[in-house]
Amino acid sequence: MDVMDAFTRFTNQTQGRERLFRATQYTCMLLRYLLEPKAGKEKVVMKLKKLESSVSTGRKWFRLGNVVHAVQATQQSIHATDLVPRLCLTLANLNRVIYFICDTILWVRSVGLASGINKEKWRMWAARHYYYSLLLSLVRDLYEISLQMEQVAHDKAKGEKSSSQDPLGYSVADEETEWLQSFLFLLFRSLKKHPPLLLDTVKNFCDILNPLDQLGIYKSNPGIIGLGGLVSSIAGVITVAYPQMKLKTH
Repeated sequence: MDVMDAFTRFTNQTQGRERLFRATQYTCMLLRYLLEPKAGKEKVVMKLKKLESSVSTGRKWFRLGNVVHAVQATQQSIHATDLVPRLCLTLANLNRVIYFICDTILWVRSVGLASGINKEKWRMWAARHYYYSLLLSLVRDLYEISLQMEQVAHDKAKGEKSSSQDPLGYSVADEETEWLQSFLFLLFRSLKKHPPLLLDTVKNFCDILNPLDQLGIYKSNPGIIGLGGLVSSIAGVITVAYPQMKLKTH
């Protein structure tokens, strides 16, 4: 167990660097997409493409220890008190374990340690399990948001005085508008009160754009994927720099 803890502490130190590398990679992708249509930018685009490729290769070294982190996260999520987060996070982390195994196998092929590996097959498996992991994480986020909205609504109703009678001419359209305004208000207040939940939701939503594109479920352009990856990376950097901003499992 001491060896495992030591290894975890070591790889923890690389997480921030991996996030910075990731932010650089997606920034290059976004800039390349924006500059490609412009004349006279061919050399800049080529340099960005090479930098993006180099950074992507460098990131793989930082991710080698992530299988251990995913296994430990699975063990922790099993003990969550609430059924929905326990189920979602355990299944999400199991899919992350498989994703990182696939990612490691792809890395082994890329450095030439094994040549008989079907790159496309393993790449699709990695994308599929990454997608499942993010989808389950988003389900957990939506569940947490619904709980927070319920609490805000309860507090709001508690603090309100008895409402007056409905005004004359009150229509179904007015009721629908009021429902939408109330929903948006509760959503805004819930996320404002819980920044880690907002950060986790934004991060997972931005991350899922990439596997959606790879699996052909929803095709995006490199600009959208680059922007999503950059936003997600910034959110990841924040959670590493400020651990209190990481969404906790209860």
